[in-house]
Amino acid sequence: MARVERVRTNGTFSIDGEDFAVENNVWLVGDDDEVVVIDAAHDAAPIAEAVGGRRLVAIVCTHGHNDHINAAADLADRCGGAPILLHPADRMLWDVVYPDRAPDGELTDGQVISVGGADLTVRHTPGHSPGGVCLVDDAGALSGGDPVAFGGDTLFNGGPGATGRSFSDFATIVESIANQLLTLPAETIVHTGHGDDTTIGAESPHLDEWIARGH
Repeated sequence: MARVERVRTNGTFSIDGEDFAVENNVWLVGDDDEVVVIDAAHDAAPIAEAVGGRRLVAIVCTHGHNDHINAAADLADRCGGAPILLHPADRMLWDVVYPDRAPDGELTDGQVISVGGADLTVRHTPGHSPGGVCLVDDAGALSGGDPVAFGGDTLFNGGPGATGRSFSDFATIVESIANQLLTLPAETIVHTGHGDDTTIGAESPHLDEWIARGH
C-alpha cells in the first residue's frame, strides 16, 4: 500500500540577491518497492537514505526555486539516474542552479504520475513561480480515503505562498489556489513545502481575506 513519508532538510533559499535560512519538507510517496520524491531540497544524503533500496521512479519539483531543487541532481546520481521532472515555465529558475544540466522531463497540467498504487495528478498552480505545480491524490490512496495534496509553496498552513519576488504574482497565486485547490473536498490533507500540514477546509474560508489583503 502506498504511503507518505517526510524528510526535513535545512539550507539556504536565495532570490533577488538575498539569502534566507529555511527548513524544507521533502515528501516521499510510494510503497516498499518504488517511490517518488517531491522536492529534493538541500541535502541528498538523508533523502537517499529514506529511499533506501526502493526504485526511485522520479524526482518531482513543485517549482524551480533553489531550495526545492538543489539536491535533485545529486539524488538522481545516487539513485540510478532517476528522472527529474519540472514544469517548463520554471526553466529559468532551474538554470540558475544547474546551468549545464537540463531537467529530464516536463510536468504538464493533468499529467498523472503513478507510484506504489497511488496516482498523483499534476495541477499547474502558478503564482509563487510561473511553473509551480501541486500533486493531488484524488482517490485517497495515501490516506485511506481522503484526498491528499502536495502543495509545494503554493498553499501553506495559513494562506498562499510568498509573492512579491521575481517571477511571482499575488493575484495569480490566489487564482491558482481558488481554481485548482479549493475545489477539492474540505477534508483534503495538504502536505506543504515548509511548515505544518493543513486541510482545504481549514484554508478555504479565508479566500476573501486573502483577496482583500492583496499581497
